Amino acid sequence: MDFSLVELSEEDQAFRDEARRFLAEHVTDEVRRHDRETGDNFHEGLHLKFGAAGYLAAEWQTESEGGFSRVQRRIWELEKRRARVPWVTWGTTAMVARSVTKFGSAELVEEVLPGVFSGHVRMCLGYTEPEGGSDVATCKTRAVRDGDSWVINGSKMFTTGAHNCQYVFLITNTDPHARKHKSLTMFLVPLDSPGIEIRGIRTVDGDRTNIVYYSDVRVDDKYRLGEVNGGWTVLREPLNVEHGAVAPAPDGLQDTSIMMHQAGVMAEAVDRVAAQVTRPGPGGYRLLDDGSVAYRLGRGVARVEAALSAPGIFGRVAIAQTMRDISSDLMDVLGTAAALPFGLTARPMTAAPNMSTASHRWSESTAAHWKCSAT
Repeated sequence: MDFSLVELSEEDQAFRDEARRFLAEHVTDEVRRHDRETGDNFHEGLHLKFGAAGYLAAEWQTESEGGFSRVQRRIWELEKRRARVPWVTWGTTAMVARSVTKFGSAELVEEVLPGVFSGHVRMCLGYTEPEGGSDVATCKTRAVRDGDSWVINGSKMFTTGAHNCQYVFLITNTDPHARKHKSLTMFLVPLDSPGIEIRGIRTVDGDRTNIVYYSDVRVDDKYRLGEVNGGWTVLREPLNVEHGAVAPAPDGLQDTSIMMHQAGVMAEAVDRVAAQVTRPGPGGYRLLDDGSVAYRLGRGVARVEAALSAPGIFGRVAIAQTMRDISSDLMDVLGTAAALPFGLTARPMTAAPNMSTASHRWSESTAAHWKCSAT
């Protein structure tokens, strides 16, 4: 299929126009301010509006189930990105919901799925442990059976969104004597259960994640997903999605890799720096006239373009590496203005339109590399 030119049908054009109108109305300055100040990458009021308007159900369901068509899905993804919708918590919720429908009981699906579609139920990932590194199969969080329940003890790091969620997709060890991939059991644990403590952690870019402690947390067996000691089977599919190790869609209507959102952040930073260095200062001098600046900017543009073209899991690695490599160059080009926090106006040479926005994007990009390298 040739995507050099895509002509939308009248129906798809109308869908795009309505999506833009909806996002322009509801993704307000208050939503963006809340995201900057909390670092949550989530806004409950906005999320509930998506649910009430039917967008969450349509995005999650297939076309045959009443969801978006493939073209509409792609339009919706791109328009959300354009509007800078806080997205992380919905991403984890949608991914976990698929595991719940595949491995959970009918009772659990009925408890969870309607709330997912309305926006009232959100789910986060309980994988990494404080000293476990990126190998989630070395899980030390224990779940011990006690009649019709399980008692869970342990802790998890980087449980992003836990303070805004109702359930955690939790990996536990149910047989400490078995081989590590044969000792795991997955649970969907209600986060209002007694014995759970959530503590916030700030990352280098100001985002919030959490460490979650589980102290004698009692969970009914109905919240178990899949077989006892069969957790790796349950976990493997969402891990593949998170790492970008999934087959591409035959119609090409998808991102080339899992980190295209972060790549867009980096591309915007490059564009902002390019706009700044081509702006004449006093006496008509431009930063771009300095050969070292032109070289660094050109190298950054080339690296971003190459990373955007890399598919699948290769693209994930290429984008993460590129963000780390070129961020320091871009900050050097801008100079001291790169140290300004989001929301201030920097004027290193002449009037510059909120260049601190770009510096925030750089810190986002650096943090994104660190986060993705840890998974």
